[in-house]
Amino acid sequence: MNNIRMAFGLLLVVMTGLWLLAESLWPQPLTYFSFRSVFVQYSGVIAIAMMSVAMVLAVRPYWLEHPLGGLDKMYRLHKWLGVAALIVATLHWWWAKGTKWMVGWGWLVRPERGRGQGAGPQPSELEHWLRTQRGLAESIGEWTFYAVVILLAIALIQRIPYRVFRKTHTWLALGYLLLAYHTLVLTKFDYWAQPVGWVLLLLLIAGCVSALLVLLRRVGAGRKVKGVIEHLQTYPGVKVIEGVIRLEQGWPGHRPGQFAFVTTSKHEGAHPYTIASAWQAESATLTFIVKRLGDWTGQLEQWLHVGMPVTVEGPYGCFDFAGQQPRQIWIGAGIGITPFVARMKYRQTHPDPTPVDLFHCTADVDQAALDKLTADANAAGVNLHLVITPHDGRLTAEQIRAAVPHWREASVWFCGPAAFGDNLRRDFVRQGLPAKAFHQELFQMR
Repeated sequence: MNNIRMAFGLLLVVMTGLWLLAESLWPQPLTYFSFRSVFVQYSGVIAIAMMSVAMVLAVRPYWLEHPLGGLDKMYRLHKWLGVAALIVATLHWWWAKGTKWMVGWGWLVRPERGRGQGAGPQPSELEHWLRTQRGLAESIGEWTFYAVVILLAIALIQRIPYRVFRKTHTWLALGYLLLAYHTLVLTKFDYWAQPVGWVLLLLLIAGCVSALLVLLRRVGAGRKVKGVIEHLQTYPGVKVIEGVIRLEQGWPGHRPGQFAFVTTSKHEGAHPYTIASAWQAESATLTFIVKRLGDWTGQLEQWLHVGMPVTVEGPYGCFDFAGQQPRQIWIGAGIGITPFVARMKYRQTHPDPTPVDLFHCTADVDQAALDKLTADANAAGVNLHLVITPHDGRLTAEQIRAAVPHWREASVWFCGPAAFGDNLRRDFVRQGLPAKAFHQELFQMR
């Protein structure tokens, strides 16, 4: 989380600093209209910079995973940038459009343009052409802004089905291209000869290339492998289905704790699932454990069948169990147990002396699933703590510390509901655990 906070802050500070080298938020004389002129430029630069980086993150660039802590963290940054860009763009829109309305209503009086000051230097052909595009660029920017507001609302409203979100979110790439044109035309021409303009141009190029990749459905194209479902097993008590996929050549291997995007229906598109198996090149299979939580996962049991062709994209994620601490504490809440299952499978073939305590809390019970989990823990040398919440109550950080007296020497790895993980993190940090020792998978793609 610290990495993406730093990335967000760095983008804002760098773009603000570069803009201040070219302009000032306190023009002289300071009037409503003089401030409006510079603020519209500043807010436009900041908003499109955030949109550009968000657009780049949308194509899942593998080279950014490690610096930002994994694709799950990258998507969280993508969401922050989208929301922040919407807020800044709304201010930009109001100062640009609202001022015109207030002049029309008689609330403001637009100052007369200077007269008798000479014609000044003649604009270049490029600047003259850009000036001829201003009216069109303003109209495109305004109407695109309205469309983007609707599309972002669809993305943020969790009750809207994933398939609707996925299709409509793709349209934002087209909106970005239109806003890039709006930016190129309406950004103050002098900026393009200064550092703020150079960086802004690089961001626009990267954003436009990324938008085209999204529109051409080329996201993750180089990391996709065909496969076929080889085995299916259901665990009715915990509303879970386990599937084994045999892959064709091309899968690079994965580390326990990573996830992949699996497509079983072109209409529905790819969904992210944590891989629940260790990689063995000789078998070339991946295991996924999926719980019925939404409209799509709720119908997987009826939709999936042995022999079905699928596409797998990945692997992604940096939830890799690495660290210098002499012991580890794993906490898997509900379907969040999946990465720990993969790690236990790995430990069975790659013995690791690191002491591990695994806490699995669940509201549902399926004895076959619990027996399988217990067998995996025993084979991996992991100390398993089962917490059945209807009977044992909600798992607390205090209970974990009581069960693991040497918790200060451990790194904590959590996968499960975000609010639960946040509460545990705050409690452990208050009690002296270094914040960097608490690792949390942010498995939320919207």
